[in-house]
Amino acid sequence: MSKSAAGKSTQPVLPKFRDYVWFTLGYNILVILWGAFVRATGSGMGCGGNWPLCSGQVFPPDSAAETLVEYIHRVSSGIALLLVVGMLIWAVRRFPRRHIIRRGAVFSMAFMISEALLGAGLVLFGWVVDNASLGRVVVQVIHLLNTHFLLAAVAVTAWAASGRKIASWEVDRSSLPAYLGLFSLLILSAAGAVTALGDTIFPPESLAAGIAQDFSPTSHFLIRLRIWHPLIAVGIGLYLLILIRLILEQAPRPSTLRSLGWFVLAGYGLQLAAGALNVYLLAPVWMQIVHLLLADAIWIGALLLTNQWLLYQQGTGSGKVN
Repeated sequence: MSKSAAGKSTQPVLPKFRDYVWFTLGYNILVILWGAFVRATGSGMGCGGNWPLCSGQVFPPDSAAETLVEYIHRVSSGIALLLVVGMLIWAVRRFPRRHIIRRGAVFSMAFMISEALLGAGLVLFGWVVDNASLGRVVVQVIHLLNTHFLLAAVAVTAWAASGRKIASWEVDRSSLPAYLGLFSLLILSAAGAVTALGDTIFPPESLAAGIAQDFSPTSHFLIRLRIWHPLIAVGIGLYLLILIRLILEQAPRPSTLRSLGWFVLAGYGLQLAAGALNVYLLAPVWMQIVHLLLADAIWIGALLLTNQWLLYQQGTGSGKVN
């Protein structure tokens, strides 16, 4: 995005559109959490190997639990798609070409389409339930990263629709630490996706047995990769702590920049505690959902924090449009 585009404020806030986009963001998070519930409960084949129909029918042919879980996910995902379509149409009608809100809606639509195609691929190739193939691991990671990009696109659109400025996301020496922070969160999420998949397919019988499996050379590669997720989380946590503390020392009081900085720090602290509890409880489904919810919140918070930090460096203050 050019500096000229970044320096311009949005058009006067449209309350209905603003509320609609924030609702779309919240709804997509719920759909993502339900998708994790589908994976964690082994319900991915609840509608058979068909997509988008359920066992070749519009309505589920039976009331089995896994069928209903998967069917609800497909219906809710369809609604999420329609919400993004509505956001795109609204943005195209109300904002000029190259406007940040219009561009955000276009990117949201693109990532929503790829999200649907990746989900369809998991079903059509049978990469669900107990499938532990390398293909499933790769697509699962790509699926999660695409989800993060989708949330980023909708979140930026919602932020701009709320009357906030969007920075010029240009790469230079001063911005590299912030970009590295976002990139590290993507790496952490990818590792988390692999770990969650391993916990689902190869659930440990006990904490001691799980640790023994992690270090056993005869264990499946998904099991042996689980140990890396907490190690990466601690390392990234230390980096974010140092980075955000430096940001907070320079941020004006009070400011959106400081609020977002503390939000990310607090969220990450809760995430580390949730991760430890998840391991101790042997990754129950409800704890996996909480863990993912915190990850999504931290990602969105870190994205907006980076935007505000870039604005501060570019001399536009807190980023609030007057």
